[in-house]
Amino acid sequence: MIAASAVNGTDSTSGRAAAKMRHHSVAGPEPSMPITLIILAITCIVSFMAFKNGRLMNDLILWPPAISRQREYHRLVTYGLVHADFVHLLFNMVTLFFFGQVMERFYASALGTFGFALFYLGGLVVSILPTYLKNRDNPNYRSLGASGAVSAVLFSYILLAPWQRIIVLVIPMPAIIYAVLYTAYSIYMDRNGRDNVNHSAHLWGAAYGVAFTLLVNPRVLSHFLDALQRPSF
Repeated sequence: MIAASAVNGTDSTSGRAAAKMRHHSVAGPEPSMPITLIILAITCIVSFMAFKNGRLMNDLILWPPAISRQREYHRLVTYGLVHADFVHLLFNMVTLFFFGQVMERFYASALGTFGFALFYLGGLVVSILPTYLKNRDNPNYRSLGASGAVSAVLFSYILLAPWQRIIVLVIPMPAIIYAVLYTAYSIYMDRNGRDNVNHSAHLWGAAYGVAFTLLVNPRVLSHFLDALQRPSF
């Protein structure tokens, strides 16, 4: 579950981050299609339907034996369309709303109109694969929620604007500080936690977001390192 938002709202945050990226030649124009909002709408609609329809939930959730035995590979993506409850859904979608639109612009410039959709779907698959492989034959394991892909979005954003102030629950802090705390917490909970949250997916999603963004545009690394030396928050 991810719970972070831009401190000054979507429009101003997107504008500042995009302006910084244009200056460093790693951002592009506004995308022609609102992919972030489409993903958000689809996820909300399917999640609300699944809240009231147990069969739909069971058909979409990540249940490893259904993939290994029945080859229902769609579950590697559809698990991200359903959530445990409204709060789980709300936190993920708020984070996606605030940071997805900045990254949508970046990926539209680099990969075309559907670049962000490709990135997001990859985040869903890559973040859950280690969990699936570990529990391939475990009939008692289930996982759901878009947190892995949302982690990918948030951490790719941090590469572009590491000192941007964000609000984590009710606490404002620079994005890069949140990244460090979030990573340390997720590693600890993945090893020691018993809270029924898939922290492994959060970590793999974050790693995927960083790696894929640098692969698409290696210049982001020099921008990130330069920005780290110029704190502004």
